[in-house]
Amino acid sequence: MANGLRTLEVDGVALELKVVRKRVKNINARLHGKTLSVSAPHRVSVRELDETIVELARKLVRRSRADALNSEGGAEALAQKIAARFPDPPEVNEVRFVTNQTSQWGSYSPQTGVVRLNAALRQMPPWVLEAVVAHELAHTFYLDHSPEFWELVRSVCSKTDRARAFLEGVTWLAGAWDHLPPVERWQLTGTNEANDHKDTEPRKAPQNETQRDRSDGSPQISLPFL
Repeated sequence: MANGLRTLEVDGVALELKVVRKRVKNINARLHGKTLSVSAPHRVSVRELDETIVELARKLVRRSRADALNSEGGAEALAQKIAARFPDPPEVNEVRFVTNQTSQWGSYSPQTGVVRLNAALRQMPPWVLEAVVAHELAHTFYLDHSPEFWELVRSVCSKTDRARAFLEGVTWLAGAWDHLPPVERWQLTGTNEANDHKDTEPRKAPQNETQRDRSDGSPQISLPFL
C-alpha cells in the first residue's frame, strides 16, 4: 500500500484511513475521532500492512467504544444497589463495560470488587443489566449453578428468568441474523436492508403490530404474539 488516503470500515464504523511509510520500526496506529492515522516501515509488505491495519483499527474502535460507554456513568450505582440486596453484600468498587467479551455476559472479581460487563448490555433494558449483575455477584457465594444459586439470584432480582429468556433470544438472533432471508429480517425490523443506514425517522409499527408503553425500558413496539 502506498502512502495515501482511503476509507476503511471496521465493526460497522467507517474510518478515514491515512497511511504513511516512514522510518519507523513497527506499524503504529492512532485513532482521532473517525480518522485512523497509520505509520509503517518501508520493509513491510502490502499484505502484512493491510492485515495489521484491520487488526489495529478493530482494537482501537472497540477501545474507543468501551471508553464512551464507561463515561456515561450510572452502572456502578446500579451494581451497588443490587449488591445491597444480598444478605452479605459483595463489595463493588468499579463497573466496566468491555468490548472483548464474546463468550459471557459478565464477570466479577471478589478480590478487586470489579464487575466487567459485555458492552452490548448497555443498550438493553435496565432489568436485563440488573439480572446479569445479580448473577455475577451471586457467584461469590455459589461457584456453580445449583438450585441454591438460582434461588439466591431470584431473591435479589425478581426478573432473572425473564432476563435469561431475553438474553437467550438475543444470542439466537445474533447467531442467526446473517442467515435469515430478507423477508424475515423485514418482519423483525420493519425496514428494508437497503435503507437501514438511510432512515432517520423512528420506525412506525407495521399494520399487524401493536404498540404499548413500557416503564421498564423494554422496546415500545412489539409483535402481537409477544
